[in-house]
Amino acid sequence: MMKIASFFLSGALLAVCSAAIAGFGHNKVLKQSVSSITLQKLGTYESGLIDESAAEIVAYDKYSKRVFVTNAKDQSVDVLSIRNPRRPHKLFSLDLTPYGEPNSVAVSKGVVAVAAAADEGDVKGQVVFFSRYGKFLNSLEVGFLPDMLTFSPDGSKLVVANEAEPNDDYTVDPEGSVSVIHVNKPVKHLSQVDVVEAGFSAYNNVMLDDSVRIFGPNATVAQDLEPEYVAISADSSTAYVALQENNALAVVDLASAQVTDIVGLGAKNYNTIQTAIDASDKDDDVNIRPVPVLGFYQPDSIAAYEFNGETYVLTANEGDARDYDGFSEESRVSDLILDKSILDVYPAIQDEEELGRLKTTIVNGDLDGDGDVDQIYAYGGRSFSIFNMTTGKIVYDSGSDFARITAAISPDLFNANDKRSDDKGAEPEALTLGKIGKHTYAFIGLERTGGIMVYDVSNPYSPYFVEYVNNTNLEGDIDLGTAGDVAPEGLVFIAAKHSPNGKPLLVVANEVSGTTTVYAVQISKRRHLRYPW
Repeated sequence: MMKIASFFLSGALLAVCSAAIAGFGHNKVLKQSVSSITLQKLGTYESGLIDESAAEIVAYDKYSKRVFVTNAKDQSVDVLSIRNPRRPHKLFSLDLTPYGEPNSVAVSKGVVAVAAAADEGDVKGQVVFFSRYGKFLNSLEVGFLPDMLTFSPDGSKLVVANEAEPNDDYTVDPEGSVSVIHVNKPVKHLSQVDVVEAGFSAYNNVMLDDSVRIFGPNATVAQDLEPEYVAISADSSTAYVALQENNALAVVDLASAQVTDIVGLGAKNYNTIQTAIDASDKDDDVNIRPVPVLGFYQPDSIAAYEFNGETYVLTANEGDARDYDGFSEESRVSDLILDKSILDVYPAIQDEEELGRLKTTIVNGDLDGDGDVDQIYAYGGRSFSIFNMTTGKIVYDSGSDFARITAAISPDLFNANDKRSDDKGAEPEALTLGKIGKHTYAFIGLERTGGIMVYDVSNPYSPYFVEYVNNTNLEGDIDLGTAGDVAPEGLVFIAAKHSPNGKPLLVVANEVSGTTTVYAVQISKRRHLRYPW
């Protein structure tokens, strides 16, 4: 049985956090006073299903004040009322058993769209449409393994990321794609002619950026690319699609349903004070330090917004490896054949308490083709980043913030009690944006450490940390359902004008605990911030 902790970091505790992690970089005082927010838990719906993926992705209908939560265990979408946000309760479920496992849900203009994956990987999936009151409206075939879907801001299109993962033996590897469904008439009248598939076959013989990872056995580029998550520009013209395993973003023109670019995200240097990590689960301590490793960003959730007329994409840099029976890229540093140039500088690097336990890839790193590893590559950025999509360049990364903040506030929860330090750390996975007044906030869910990070990202070039809140219970037990919220997987922000109580809310679906929690997003008093970078 696993016990975990309950703790909150709000504006009142920010100074404590800053003092605790001072020394890792220079303290900087923001010269202007800044608005801040705090998250206050209002109420939780408990599915009663523990570690069954019973609460993953969440969507909200502003008219009925209902929340729609995917429940993979029951192959359904649970429909919750939050008219009273302090007492969220289940009304009924949408049955997806005829179509497959629900991976994502989105709502627009009273229409609920669900991405359902077929039981077999070589069978295409479905998008199933319901009314907000649960009436079945239609279903349409899309690509292989539809993983995420979202409506464009103007509601005219529904965009689906079809991940198309290989089977476990790696004998079947379908082509990834992005489905664009034109929702220009009532969905009950839609047919397959309204579904256009944006594929990647045009890139099969194109030289891509070096940081785009194409490495599946005998795979074409189209087979190897695995669309994971979609964000759409404010003018509804362009979709940005996370290709997680491939460490890239695809750019899709929605008018033509064509992939126009594949942007490699590069790699993050962990060998600086600002980007340091804890790389071992065997060092018996929180040990955040620079290490000679590069990390592929590999985002899961992404979101898009505008600043000064340009589009920026935020990425939750979870990281992910391909690890199948038929092919695995994973290796611990202790098992790598390292080049002499590394061992000469770091002779103990393969010890367990150093980097020996860190999970890395065997696909990248042999820079001179002589069979040994010249550069160690790990998975994920352990951070969130912001990319300018006009240039395709990164303009901000949160560095080692997540590790330092969680370690300062609750060492017992750091990287899941240090057990995930050798993997991908806190694993930032869920991400959503919310605008309050003139400020835009990013809410980032940490799957392994738990809890929600909040940053003001109004200016993508100078975001700042606002709050960290974690509704887990140190004395509770996950198996008994007494640990509170564990493993946030999906987030949705509800603006005040659409909220049931007239105040902004954040709704969080938690995969392991099977809980869905509603937070009030409260405006805090203006203050000057001091914090350590």
